[in-house]
Amino acid sequence: MSEHRWTLDDLEAYGFDVSTLPVEQQEVLRDLTEAELSMLADIRARLDEVGPEVSAHSEIAGAALF
Repeated sequence: MSEHRWTLDDLEAYGFDVSTLPVEQQEVLRDLTEAELSMLADIRARLDEVGPEVSAHSEIAGAALF
């Protein structure tokens, strides 16, 4: 277990809607190290950056590829 426990508010501030996750998954996220949360937040930001492009492709391809 990490030395820090994140709250749901902390995690949501990083852009993660964790309130709808099962309690067990929330616990896993609360126990992330700062480095793990930073990496996850970076990946989330990069996915969000290409989100509109992926959405456009799915509309064109009928979501066949995604």
